[in-house]
Amino acid sequence: MPTHDMTAARGEPDPAATDECMIDDELISELGADIVTRSADIDPRYFTAYNEAPGPRPRALVRPRSVDDVSRTLALCMRLGQPVVPQGGLTGLARGAFALEGEIVLSMERFTGIESIDVSAGTITVRAGTPLQTVQEAAEAAGFTFGVDLGARGSCQIGGAIATNAGGTRAIRFGMMREQVLGLEAVLADGTVVSSMSRMLKNNTGYDLKQLFIGSEGTLGIITRAVLRLRPKLAAPATAMCRVADYATVVRLWERMRAVPEVVSFEAMWPSFYRYVGSHTPDVLAPFAGEEGFAVLIEYATSAPGCDATETLEACLADSFEAGLIDDAALATSQRQARDMWLLREGLAIDALPNLVNFDVSLPTGELGTFAERCEAALQARWPGIVSLFFGHIGDGNVHIGVSLVELNNTLADELDRTVYAVVQEMGGSISAEHGIGVLKRPYLSCTRSDAEISLMRRLKAALDPKHILNPGKVL
Repeated sequence: MPTHDMTAARGEPDPAATDECMIDDELISELGADIVTRSADIDPRYFTAYNEAPGPRPRALVRPRSVDDVSRTLALCMRLGQPVVPQGGLTGLARGAFALEGEIVLSMERFTGIESIDVSAGTITVRAGTPLQTVQEAAEAAGFTFGVDLGARGSCQIGGAIATNAGGTRAIRFGMMREQVLGLEAVLADGTVVSSMSRMLKNNTGYDLKQLFIGSEGTLGIITRAVLRLRPKLAAPATAMCRVADYATVVRLWERMRAVPEVVSFEAMWPSFYRYVGSHTPDVLAPFAGEEGFAVLIEYATSAPGCDATETLEACLADSFEAGLIDDAALATSQRQARDMWLLREGLAIDALPNLVNFDVSLPTGELGTFAERCEAALQARWPGIVSLFFGHIGDGNVHIGVSLVELNNTLADELDRTVYAVVQEMGGSISAEHGIGVLKRPYLSCTRSDAEISLMRRLKAALDPKHILNPGKVL
């Protein structure tokens, strides 16, 4: 995977410059030994990226219990020129929360909890360390639905989900994380707390400052609290898996299903992906054989009283079958069957493939079929016999690719990235649909963003973090 040198030429602090400052002593003096852990005592999970070996040991670990703790930490680190990497649930796939050499880790795991729910406004106020599943459950208990759902719901944190503008399986219905945030509080590199905890849907008062921090991956400020939108509560969903002949027909099916206003998810699995997960997912029986054709997972859920989701989805499938869009279909008749369908789509089985490299790209929905063909052809031309599996949130133009090589080193990983992202760039797509840039995609940002855009990003970074202490080496 790509690695990056944090050099003084980029205006970033030299970690060696703070060696004599004994940063852990300074932090303990400021915050206390309950909040600060010395380097030698840090558990490896705080310096281990998802599905990888441990990396460099951080200089210290800070686990704040309050916004004031975060503010004091950053003020001290700014004074010392000490780099800080903020961490949430550590479920990201771009090494965005991975501690580089000489950094301290600021984990938000202790700053957790639901502060309030405003039923009339339809909002929930939460702390950054709160797991997504906790927010979902609190929303359900109050008679609402939260608009974002991810496979890592039990461990990913709200602050991290906002900082990476997480997407997930409900984006076609409710949008990405950005669309859920009404108000936000963040701490700047110098310790300044910027709190704009608005609970109003309409708030047109100058610059929308919260947008600076959403999707910035902790490089402009550390998110501490948020006011999130809640949606009318959804009844139990209906779930189905369909077999569709080819990608062009998948698009036609999507165009038909899109007209049904309460479709929550529209997910597609290319034939090779479906064959693999169908035969390698324990205790799950695939609804139909996967010799050919695409598998499409559709979930429908309504908030309208008296509407039967299963009957509605069944009628939609019948119409699509008559129109020649579906060759076969299975409608889940139990929560277990629906769960099994989602387990296939989530594709956890591919994690066992050797040297798996994950890609997360987006293009207009109608172009994803051509992209997959061109991308696979480019990969096969370079590495004959390579395993490349395509699947994803087709309704919002996001496809994931799992690529497995028998042998992999940094040089080959760089070449693999260049091969995939060259096709993305040629077709005008995005190298990151929902996983962020982090470390891994930083060398390829120009495949998606123009020189003028990147220059503006750097000007914003310099203005808000002049010493480059916040998550340096990430994004830019």
